[in-house]
Amino acid sequence: MHFQMQKSNRVLLSKLVYCSLGQGGASLGVSPDRSQFFKYESVSLSCEVQGKSAGWRLKRYTVSGERSDCGIKWGKPQGSSCNGSLIPSDSGVYWCESGSGEHSNAVNITVHAGAVLLESPALPVTEGDSVTLRCRYQGTPSNLTADFYKDGSLIRNATTGEMTIPAVSKSDEGLYKCTNSSSEGESPESWMTVAGENMRNLDIQIIWFFFTLFSGAETCIINWVVLLYTVKWC
Repeated sequence: MHFQMQKSNRVLLSKLVYCSLGQGGASLGVSPDRSQFFKYESVSLSCEVQGKSAGWRLKRYTVSGERSDCGIKWGKPQGSSCNGSLIPSDSGVYWCESGSGEHSNAVNITVHAGAVLLESPALPVTEGDSVTLRCRYQGTPSNLTADFYKDGSLIRNATTGEMTIPAVSKSDEGLYKCTNSSSEGESPESWMTVAGENMRNLDIQIIWFFFTLFSGAETCIINWVVLLYTVKWC
């Protein structure tokens, strides 16, 4: 399926749809806690299990449609953790799963080969907490001024390259990105989830990734990435 695009640069649009399901007594930890990484940056993922952690495995489903465990083509297992250096093909959804099919929350990770990324929490933030979003640049940028967008609309211009939400609410939940007025460009978009105190972890992510393939091309491919935990995968 092909769609006509007006932009010639590569476009990444991520939309996450969540449903609340019961948990299997585990949660996925991400260090550092952010959803975007530059190429070759390192990340540590951990299965934080209530009780015994034996039998839990870190899994992922990438934008290319590959489903695999930590230690198979990606990451180095260390106890209940998985550490590794990232490349763009590592972009996808990550979660913990037990041998009996129980699962943790899922986290979307984007690995960006460009010059600008948005530092935003990978894990849900709690209503009332203070959250800071940062626009990061590879190398030494000539201009730290950044524009921040939520759901496609400009919400803040920051000369420091960061914006703080003093007390987040459900209305702050959405897709965020940042851009730079100079040649550094713009970040991919990331979804920020705001959870109430009684909100359960969110266990389904349906992510739409739209990519333009070539500079100047107006064709993009749509990859449907679906994690549906209520269905047994083959």
